[in-house]
Amino acid sequence: MVDVGAQTSEQGQLAQDFVRFAVESGVLRFGEFKTKAGRLSPYFFNAGLFDDGRKIGRLAEFYAKALLASGIEFDMVFGPAYKGIPLAATVAVELARLGRNVPFAYNRKEAKDHGEGGTLVGAPLKGRVLIVDDVMSAGTAARESIAIIRAAGATPHAVAIALDRQEKATENGQDVDHSAVQYVREQLGMQVCAIARLADLLLYLSQNGEEGMRSHHEKVLAYRQRYGVNEG
Repeated sequence: MVDVGAQTSEQGQLAQDFVRFAVESGVLRFGEFKTKAGRLSPYFFNAGLFDDGRKIGRLAEFYAKALLASGIEFDMVFGPAYKGIPLAATVAVELARLGRNVPFAYNRKEAKDHGEGGTLVGAPLKGRVLIVDDVMSAGTAARESIAIIRAAGATPHAVAIALDRQEKATENGQDVDHSAVQYVREQLGMQVCAIARLADLLLYLSQNGEEGMRSHHEKVLAYRQRYGVNEG
């Protein structure tokens, strides 16, 4: 299995460039935000705000470069409805531009009862499938995609996300010692490629001289110390 936990200098720079891009695009924001787990987070990542051609094109470039740098092998791309649909399409376009042409597919939330019918659109699911999504909070979306892929006779092989929050997942309302990403890696046996991690965000904040960034760094670090997982 490819080790995608440790970063090369190239991957580290790509992560820093991505964090800067996300902050400048207003996608990565600071303040006080309630997470699905009920925690008050000092930052929020909303990939839905990559909402114009330039931004989503740049986002796809980051995904494609991170995937190629990771060494993960895959035969096609799958985008889970709904946010994963434009991600799968644009990442496939960017991969082709970089010389790695692969098919892509996505699912509908509701089955279509006319035309081609069914819940799957695009290329037939086969071989080693890469799931592309924005973030991974509980691994629920990944499990749903895995079931769809297996039902089609293909192999769910890896997941690509924009940001790994590196924080404890919750089960039955209780914190557990692993993150959603660790669960997918260790329990489901799939590789995970993240463009950036919470550690990369902390590094960005610590090196940024703009007014207010030091305060953001302190709050994000305190959050990491309280809810972060052991990556060792």
